[in-house]
Amino acid sequence: MSGATAATYAWLCEEFTDGTGETWLCACFVRDLSPQEALRRIDVTPGSPSESGEGVAAYAAGGGTVLIEYGWARTVYDRVDLLSVGTSAAAMYMNIKNDGFTYCADGRRITTFSLYAYSLRKGTDPDRLQTDVEDLGMDVDGDQLGFLDDPVSSALALAERATGVHLSSARFARPALIGSL
Repeated sequence: MSGATAATYAWLCEEFTDGTGETWLCACFVRDLSPQEALRRIDVTPGSPSESGEGVAAYAAGGGTVLIEYGWARTVYDRVDLLSVGTSAAAMYMNIKNDGFTYCADGRRITTFSLYAYSLRKGTDPDRLQTDVEDLGMDVDGDQLGFLDDPVSSALALAERATGVHLSSARFARPALIGSL
């Protein structure tokens, strides 16, 4: 589908990395849905984010929509199956406490795994993305020493490869449809 690499999304990873080198990001790539429809499916009402700053920004992207969640709720990641009904969606999240990647098609969880433990993947077809995972240098067997240098950028590239949705830095710079949780 796509030849996205970790370098393709290094800019987005940097955008959500704090001064101590910790990345805090929850993103979901949804094929063939408009920003309005994507927010509707996860019960996010367009408007301004909450006073705490928590909310979801929906960016029109090549091939669909990319949702970026601001805050701790992980709503986008937990509702990726709802986003994928009639299409496909891939979501990833990373924070200081946890991480994950999931790919869904037509409401079914195809594969889900930790960015640091692909060998523990599960789902209805957990090996579907294995070729792309290997090509992106992610630890397939759990035998790499240390951690992947850039698991977030690799996970974002994997989301693009799985769904065919591409978010460019130019589209990210445009105004997004924003809603509060």
